[in-house]
Amino acid sequence: MSLSPPPAASERAARYEDVFRRIEALLDGETDWIAAMATVACELHHTFAYYHWTGFYRAVSDDLLVIGPYQGGHGCLRIPFDRGVCGAAARTRQTQLVPDVDRFPGHIACSSTTRSEIVVPVLTPDDRLLAVLDVDSDDPAAFDETDQAYLERLCRQLGVRFAATPVR
Repeated sequence: MSLSPPPAASERAARYEDVFRRIEALLDGETDWIAAMATVACELHHTFAYYHWTGFYRAVSDDLLVIGPYQGGHGCLRIPFDRGVCGAAARTRQTQLVPDVDRFPGHIACSSTTRSEIVVPVLTPDDRLLAVLDVDSDDPAAFDETDQAYLERLCRQLGVRFAATPVR
């Protein structure tokens, strides 16, 4: 559990702007998709105290996600598109902002401590799903519209930057 409540929207925005500058500098010239995902997961995870699991699930087929680089405890290894929050984000290609995972139909409990979650698809400009960015919190209702807006912006940028990646 976090020792303090998640920051207010203005502080969140400032932290996102700061971490985005670091991510951009770290990824400058980077062409490896796996290295980029690992770097993004690490930077996000260590910037926000309410991020308790931060990582990517890679789209390896039209109906299956496989765990990619992440920070935190163990995650589920494989998630079909028809299960859980990550599967819903992959299937619908829309962000899933879930303040209470126990109220999400079909939630997969990869960790028994997770209380809230946000999952954002990483799409190429031609709508190919590369991955989903999954962030879990042990705090209820940890994520808000500020998190959603910034994470969607980040995932759009990743989708454009790595659109040509053959690695899934």
